[in-house]
Amino acid sequence: MATRVLAWLPLRRILFESPPNRSFPCRKIPSFSRPSSHHAAESPSNPHFSRQVSIAGLLLRYGFPQSQLHEFIRKNRFLMGSSPSDVEKCLGILLSLGLNQDSLFSIISSCPRTLELGFLRKWQAAFSELRLPSLSPSFVRRALEQSAKLRIEPNDLDRGVQVMKNLSLNDKAVSRVLEEMPLALMKNPFDICSRIDILKDFRLTNDEINRICHLFPGFLAYNVDSRLRPLFAELRDLDFSPEEVRKMLLNDPKLLLSMEAGELSRCIDLLNSLKCRVPVKKKILSNGRLVACTEVKLRVNCLCRHGLIRRDAFKVLFVEPRVIVYDLDDIEKKIDFLLHKLGFCIEHLIEFPDYLGVNLEKQIIPRFDVIEHLKSIGGLGFSVGLKHLVRLSRLKFYNLFVKPYPECEKIFGGSIREIKPLHPTGMWKLFKPQKFPDTEEDVKNMKLFMESLAYLLEHKETMRILNEILAPMKQMPVSKDDDILRSNVIFSSSTLPKP
Repeated sequence: MATRVLAWLPLRRILFESPPNRSFPCRKIPSFSRPSSHHAAESPSNPHFSRQVSIAGLLLRYGFPQSQLHEFIRKNRFLMGSSPSDVEKCLGILLSLGLNQDSLFSIISSCPRTLELGFLRKWQAAFSELRLPSLSPSFVRRALEQSAKLRIEPNDLDRGVQVMKNLSLNDKAVSRVLEEMPLALMKNPFDICSRIDILKDFRLTNDEINRICHLFPGFLAYNVDSRLRPLFAELRDLDFSPEEVRKMLLNDPKLLLSMEAGELSRCIDLLNSLKCRVPVKKKILSNGRLVACTEVKLRVNCLCRHGLIRRDAFKVLFVEPRVIVYDLDDIEKKIDFLLHKLGFCIEHLIEFPDYLGVNLEKQIIPRFDVIEHLKSIGGLGFSVGLKHLVRLSRLKFYNLFVKPYPECEKIFGGSIREIKPLHPTGMWKLFKPQKFPDTEEDVKNMKLFMESLAYLLEHKETMRILNEILAPMKQMPVSKDDDILRSNVIFSSSTLPKP
């Protein structure tokens, strides 16, 4: 008997010795000759106390935290009427459903009714009647937790599963819906029919509907009148073809179905107002307008996650459309470098949206390294802003920050003093005229030409005087005597020695 009492002492301290309240001073409580009910409850001879000690030891053995055991038993008085064997059976059933020790502690804390044998056996039978190939432990845990909070019965779950199977959803899609969707949807499972019927308007087959439900089961919880119908009406108003919408639903249903009413129109307005180079715009619209809208949405969501409001995010994309073409990982790296390395806030992108359009590895990082080196040696006399890293040309940045410090050339990536030719080396040879060998006749003709040219240069003054004399005679009226005189002058000029 002494050994039994000693074994109860640690559990007794856990169950009944709460930490003292330090907000009030300790006061001596007068003792009474009659024992209090509290001490009577703590007596080892009390059957409730012995049952409580046994249950506490059982929970400790299954990994329940000792620090929370007292509060848990105090709040759940129904354990006083439960036998330790029933509690142990409940723990065994939970483990047989695939829950590990951490999940076991979590579900017992959030839903203490799982320690009621009747409640747990009822749900165990409901899980077996679903006839699904596999039920994940996460679904079992969520179903048990929500069943007590939302007052959902196993019949509700069975009715919802039967409705989905009648809609030609396969077991894989049904399991995915059960894992992701709250059990409250099963209270009125016929709403699922209206959501599936909207998809059928785009001529989707049963296999394609199964694929959409497996990839994004969350759309089954959307309100039909306030969310889904306005979205698909907007798709029709923007003249998107059914084939284009169908292809987008199969590739990424979450991206399209998660859009709110009016969001697509805002993206189309942005695409229509872009003022950029033709190759950039062609690349943006290469896969169609609907895909371009979803790409805009992804970039806007990315900027909004980092702190920008939607209006400013659209403004950044309008000024720098190349962001729509770049990968999201590249944009995330640039934003992370801006916030953590450069030390700027996200609002700087509103003034310098072209930061997202330059190359991070080739431009931003080398310039940042140069600036950090100059700061370390005290070579900067002014504060360097984001405009120096983004808007200065490579030559201007080199002349301003690198050229005065030769050690920065290696950090910057080499010197840029040499001007690169417009054409590759040796291109001028292709435009040089072809050279042919000279023959004897060509040499003789060249000599005669040069001799006549030298003679004309030598008698240049004589020829000028004769031309001045003959010029007025050509304009005078012609007579017989004039013809004789003119012929004499011409004869005299022809008597000059020929070359």
